[in-house]
Amino acid sequence: MAAGFSYTPLAEAEQQGRPAALCTIVRVRGSVPRHAGAKLLVYGDGQLLGTIGGGEMESRVVQAAREALADGAPRLVRYQLADPRAGDPGVCGGEVEVFIDPVRPQPTLLIIGGGHVGRALVHLGRWLGFRVALSDDRPEFAAPEAAPGADQYLPMSAAELARTFPFHSETYIVMPTRGVPLDVEALPLLLAQPHAYLGVIGSRRRWATTVQALLARGVPREQLARVHAPMGLELNAETPEEIAVSVLAEIIMLQRGGSGGSMRWSEALNAAEQV
Repeated sequence: MAAGFSYTPLAEAEQQGRPAALCTIVRVRGSVPRHAGAKLLVYGDGQLLGTIGGGEMESRVVQAAREALADGAPRLVRYQLADPRAGDPGVCGGEVEVFIDPVRPQPTLLIIGGGHVGRALVHLGRWLGFRVALSDDRPEFAAPEAAPGADQYLPMSAAELARTFPFHSETYIVMPTRGVPLDVEALPLLLAQPHAYLGVIGSRRRWATTVQALLARGVPREQLARVHAPMGLELNAETPEEIAVSVLAEIIMLQRGGSGGSMRWSEALNAAEQV
């Protein structure tokens, strides 16, 4: 560990779902402001912790860290510190290499509604590697006894959930709720939070009724257009477990950039004959 730098804020950022990038000087040559091991933590909101030397070089590293947070890819950046007229970010005469490692939040599946489908989503979401949080305004439905396997149980209203839950860019919100009134209450609050996905269970008629009520409340059409409703891929699913598969399949499709279509290759026989 570099002198004067604590990893505690990095661990806290990961725990809280707060995006951050750790920038570490990994190699130096010649005269430089800071040496190998110096670290800078760049948060997604622009806050900085630590320093790798300040000045124009650090400014460029901060920009590279923001780009790393945007695409999730680590990177190694190199800077000559010799001739500003040639574009170098300094005049010390040395050379610096900085490794930038983005720490993005763990994908979190926030399930609102602890009924039959909610319980199935807890089980499948945990199996797929999500951090799983289960919320219901009925305490007996948001408890380990009702739906074992969640990382967090949140027996509270939608309003309290919106105020207290640490939403972030990797939060996948699924709403297997028990009716339109709850959806109408919760959606305006949830749409205002950071998230990667927001899906609502139900038929097309139920969703049309919900949309009508939300438009009457002044919720913008473009916000409602981002909601996945009815959520899930069309599998003709019936059981809670099948519905959970449908919903998580849609989320995986969006995560991986898939099409959701069948992978069956009907031209395989023709292709085989041409080999």
